[in-house]
Amino acid sequence: MFISKAYAQAEGLATDMVNETAIDAPSAGEAFMMNMGLIAVLVLLFYVLMIRPQQKRMKEHSAMLSELKKGTKIVTQGGLVGVVEKIVNDHEMTIKVEGTTLTILRSSVMSTYSEAIPSATAANDDTLSKVDTKKVAEKTAAVEKAPAKKAAAKKTPAKKAPAKKTASTKTTTAKKTKK
Repeated sequence: MFISKAYAQAEGLATDMVNETAIDAPSAGEAFMMNMGLIAVLVLLFYVLMIRPQQKRMKEHSAMLSELKKGTKIVTQGGLVGVVEKIVNDHEMTIKVEGTTLTILRSSVMSTYSEAIPSATAANDDTLSKVDTKKVAEKTAAVEKAPAKKAAAKKTPAKKAPAKKTASTKTTTAKKTKK
């Protein structure tokens, strides 16, 4: 098959090779169908591995958003952890994050707190956050009660020397004095 035609003619095999390659080569229609079959397999793999799982995640996320109600602890895409205070409409909600009330879009909610944090640490984290909140409240109360310290005396900047006269102003004053 890899023998040159000149060498094959000398051996008398050229006609056999030409007939053999003509029989083995697929026709244009067969080659087109094989290529289209390959493309169909790639599209199927793309759908199964990429599109379908994304659609499943989107459906689960929209179901989670529709189940949100007052008092649900959530995690936003920005990493804020808060409790749902009020659902304003289909697109907005109000959450409370450590004493601060925020209005956010419902689509910016990543998940509920229990889904975002593994269950083993979620129970411990809830109790720790209550203890931490109490400690922070105690510290802020102590800071507010403490008398304010006197501010350190600021150094006054040194006075600048008056700007020197430029050469052009010196000549004008000299001319005036000569007259």
